[in-house]
Amino acid sequence: MTRPFPADAEHKEIEQARGLLVEAGYGKLAGWLQTLPAVSRSKLAREIVAIDWPLLKHAVAAKQITTAPANGANSPASRAVAPEQLIRQPKDSNDFSAWRTAAERGRDLLKKGQVVLMVVAGGQGTRLGFSHPKGQYPIGPVSQASLFQIFCEQIRALEKEVGVVLPYCLMTSDSTHEATMRFFEANAFFGLSKEQVHFFKQGNLPALDSRTGEPLLATADSLAMSPDGHGGMLRAFRESGLLDKFLSEGRTTLYYHQIDNPAAILAEPAFLGWHARYDSQVSTKVVAKSSASERMGVVVSIDGATQIIEYSDMPAELAQRVDARGQLQLWAGNTAIHLFDLAFLKGLDGDRALPLHVAHKPVGCFDIESRQMISTAEPNAWKFERFIFDTLPLAKSSLVVEADRSREFLPVKNRDGADSPASVRQALLDLHRSWLLQAGAKVSPGVKVEISPLVARDLETLAGQLQPGIEFHQDVYLDEKFLQSLKRA
Repeated sequence: MTRPFPADAEHKEIEQARGLLVEAGYGKLAGWLQTLPAVSRSKLAREIVAIDWPLLKHAVAAKQITTAPANGANSPASRAVAPEQLIRQPKDSNDFSAWRTAAERGRDLLKKGQVVLMVVAGGQGTRLGFSHPKGQYPIGPVSQASLFQIFCEQIRALEKEVGVVLPYCLMTSDSTHEATMRFFEANAFFGLSKEQVHFFKQGNLPALDSRTGEPLLATADSLAMSPDGHGGMLRAFRESGLLDKFLSEGRTTLYYHQIDNPAAILAEPAFLGWHARYDSQVSTKVVAKSSASERMGVVVSIDGATQIIEYSDMPAELAQRVDARGQLQLWAGNTAIHLFDLAFLKGLDGDRALPLHVAHKPVGCFDIESRQMISTAEPNAWKFERFIFDTLPLAKSSLVVEADRSREFLPVKNRDGADSPASVRQALLDLHRSWLLQAGAKVSPGVKVEISPLVARDLETLAGQLQPGIEFHQDVYLDEKFLQSLKRA
């Protein structure tokens, strides 16, 4: 039996929700909405009116009616070539001079207070067997420092170098927001001021039944929702008020990175300098893929526009194509490190600028007919997300900059094997050992020495702080406290 609607604003919202559902062809959910108690009816209606239902239906239809194979002769991927607007790693004296000039320009941007930093930190550490936000994962090989700590200490070291406070934005999700804020508070913001750290949540999008196209319910009075992808940053950053705040402060450039790469060099001056020199609206760091089959997106040029093709969308024969020297033609792996012009972001429609990507996934849900929860291991739903790299073809000017893979790309993705905590910790130790040896130190075989970013962000900043010939015979976390003890000895 249909219950009477509440009056005034709630009634209008419920009527609006029913109208949207009927217009989109979701009569089953519209009918269910009417059967709910008043409180539940209002709760579900609020969720419904916040969704762009025509956009979701369009995304599903586009996926289902696509008939051209990804590797077809006329597909965009078939026309992909290596990035055209590209800065390679330096190889000769002229290159190194150009990179030094770019770094000077980047440091000038930092000193003028024009740079904002952002990390995407919405994921849990589930794949690592870690039941907390991934940013809390203890990746330090000796210190057990968390990913969050390593990044915040990088910022503190950079601030000391350039003499300004650098805002740090963290995009969280419903599942990580509260825990992340508590973690920062419990650790005194890792030495940053509370005022310079800004938390905001990414949005969510509902899942649709892949058989019927109807919206799925998580409970009797709530939609089955999931995070809207790192591309959801556009809308969330705008709605948080932070984008307008930073523009009003005269800031021009956003440095963006993801939480899982402890080797990322935050706001690297040379990257900033190249970005400024080429008046780029979006710049991307890449590394050479280790193999054609490596599971990472590839940065390419298609008809003159810079784009990223996800590994899952890359035809195998195209991924394996080599040049006359036997090198991969499409070699430029996406590191998920970007620079954005803030005014460019302001000019994009946060809701419609980026396309929705559709994936077929298993989603547990509340079944209206049986009025019971249903769990499944088989894909039963269309889930949606946006990718931030889809901003690239929208930019009037973009730039691709190659990074040193062993120095800047050590993602923590898997519990075991490649890109696991064990492999990343060893790579960090190898990197820091190489710095120490080049700085004139001696490290006994098998000894682990981890260097805090507060001591050194690179070989250059380390070299002047160690007495030549210093020896390390036991595992050490080389932080400021330990460095002071060396100087007193």
